[in-house]
Amino acid sequence: MPSYLVVEKENTTFAKLLMIDESQMKIDTTRSFDVHQTETSRLDQVDFNDLDFGRVFSDHMFVMEFEDGEWQRGSVEPYGPFTMSPASMVFHYGQAIFEGMKAYRSADGTVSLFRPGKNIERFNISAKRMCMPEVPEDVFMEALATLVKLDEAWVPHGDEASLYIRPFMIATDSFVGVRSSDKYTFSIFTCPVGAYYKGSVKVKVERHFTRATPGGTGYAKAAGNYAGSLYPSQLAREEGYDQLIWTDALTHEYVEESGTMNAMFVVNGKLVSPQTSDTILNGVTRDSVIALAKDLGIGVEIRKLSVRELENGLKSGDVTEAFGVGTAATIKSIEAIGIDGKNYSLDMTAESGSDSVAFRLSSELDGIRRGKLKDRHEWNIPV
Repeated sequence: MPSYLVVEKENTTFAKLLMIDESQMKIDTTRSFDVHQTETSRLDQVDFNDLDFGRVFSDHMFVMEFEDGEWQRGSVEPYGPFTMSPASMVFHYGQAIFEGMKAYRSADGTVSLFRPGKNIERFNISAKRMCMPEVPEDVFMEALATLVKLDEAWVPHGDEASLYIRPFMIATDSFVGVRSSDKYTFSIFTCPVGAYYKGSVKVKVERHFTRATPGGTGYAKAAGNYAGSLYPSQLAREEGYDQLIWTDALTHEYVEESGTMNAMFVVNGKLVSPQTSDTILNGVTRDSVIALAKDLGIGVEIRKLSVRELENGLKSGDVTEAFGVGTAATIKSIEAIGIDGKNYSLDMTAESGSDSVAFRLSSELDGIRRGKLKDRHEWNIPV
């Protein structure tokens, strides 16, 4: 089978994987896995006009087990709970990774996955860092396409609506001892969602707590990274902020990322984004936004940005826009930044205008994902 790198360049390569025979039986053994369809859909129980992000789950999920040194035959099953031993190693030693990706309904009613190959690539990078087995990319892609096609009716309509897709892997060996697990469960489920954040956000530059350290797991989507961020994020919310801007662990003098998003700033008309590293997640939306900025003739600088430069720029007006980019949040404007106890507001009137960098990038990205603009980079994979 071709690699995930080919998936994004040649949409036709996976044509067979992206179709489901409507006359199939309850169990389809022609694929790399079985398909067990639910007999009773929950679709009519959902109010698609009032979707709370991450609370409503589609009819099916994919499950595949790793044991005896290899992946076993997986299956698409009706969405439901796992049965696990209390001694499962994930509960004790935290071997758990995940991805976040989306499928969108286009203007013509069709459904596409957005850059799934990049998420597959990053998932396996995370797996390697966490001493977990990599998932075969062809099976991963086939499972994604089959699952989304099967639950295509769950992909919502609407400008801010999409089908959020959550692949994850956990250690399931029943053993209380510090080592990597011998058994794992890989699963994918989906949920229809609206906007992650309602309106713009206020953020605080975090100068005490640390999200990631050099040599650590910051570049992986490991569950423990997020667990460690919860307490300082809670403290920030108590101060009136929505999220944090993390700084480097060694000096706390350089901007890294913002909670669930990569951070971007417009400084003297140029888009500035910190360079990814082993402490900064290599975001798929970040990569897409940088490519589109170059397409639109917007100057791009990938470099270190110090807290001092950011603060001086906010004072002088050199920093005109700030926003976070991520799969869940997409492009979310930052209206205020707190630095060492002082808040700096950004002109949201100017940023929301059609000439703003955030607006231009958001319109371009959304237009491509929803089939309103030409997909010149061939990022969409139709299902």
